[in-house]
Amino acid sequence: MVYEILKRLSDAHGVSGSEGSVFRIIRKELDGCVDEIREDPMGNLVAVKKGNDFSVMIAAHMDEIGVMVKFIDEKGFIRFITLGGWYLPSLYAQRIILHGSRGAVRGVIGGKPVHKMDEDDRKKPIRLDDMFIDVGATSRDEAVALGIEIGTPGTIDRECVELANGRITGKAFDNRVGAAMLIKVLKNVKSPLTLYGVFTVQEEVGLKGARTSAYALDPDCAIATDVTIPGDHPGIEPRDAAVEMGKGPVITIVDASGRGLIASRTINKWLLDAARARDLPVQVEVGTGGTTDASSIHLERGGIPSTTVSIPARYIHSPVEVVDLNDIEAGVQVLLEALKKKPKI
Repeated sequence: MVYEILKRLSDAHGVSGSEGSVFRIIRKELDGCVDEIREDPMGNLVAVKKGNDFSVMIAAHMDEIGVMVKFIDEKGFIRFITLGGWYLPSLYAQRIILHGSRGAVRGVIGGKPVHKMDEDDRKKPIRLDDMFIDVGATSRDEAVALGIEIGTPGTIDRECVELANGRITGKAFDNRVGAAMLIKVLKNVKSPLTLYGVFTVQEEVGLKGARTSAYALDPDCAIATDVTIPGDHPGIEPRDAAVEMGKGPVITIVDASGRGLIASRTINKWLLDAARARDLPVQVEVGTGGTTDASSIHLERGGIPSTTVSIPARYIHSPVEVVDLNDIEAGVQVLLEALKKKPKI
């Protein structure tokens, strides 16, 4: 089942630029299932299934949003920067793990107590400068002795758990969901094509690993597996996000109002035809928000026909993201069906 591998990936820690623990889980999971596994100079994991002279790149980013230590004061309190797109109120008052030179150090993100805020304080939006990390140290020397230094990365201390109706919640579903989907595809695919399963780094800070790997591999077409925002819960209107959880994977037509990816019509038809051939649930999306690795991939070389297959995920870029396991399984099946033959490019 996809839940077991997704839980391991979600519970692992790999902020942008420090994806090694996630890399090791994926490498172990794919050992013996592909023809070649390698790490490229950027840190991307490239898994190859050899086939004919038509190549497909499927990219899933390994990194998650997190923080990095920038200063330790004389009392041992830690100031930090964010890595990736945090909504700061969801970061405040969270438990966090700093991945220091001597191992994991648990702490909390603190700030001024509400009881000591005046009326003006309570009306102001929380700022990054208002927050700090408390690991229990009483001095800078104690924090350093724990293995914490300038540049130490940190991730949210949260565990993936099951909810009702086949739904689960955890951190880093953006994009451990896409990684889990790609692992299942590589393990089960039967395709005449050459497949490059690329688990990319540094997506959350600029789609960087996808760009370098796409240039190096020069595939004939590409698919990014990721998550997207559904409009099926309070606080968001369906007209602003028309896809829903539980109704299947989502194929991108346009994301970021066209500033990111305008997907290849040919690649989209290939995937949609595959879904319809198996009567698999599938949705399409014209998005106004974020983008994926496909946005950088499709601009490499002379242009690489690309699209994204996403899974609806509630509350992304928070510690409590929610997905439906049935959507992930359906996404795997759509890709397995499509990869039985090459698209007509």
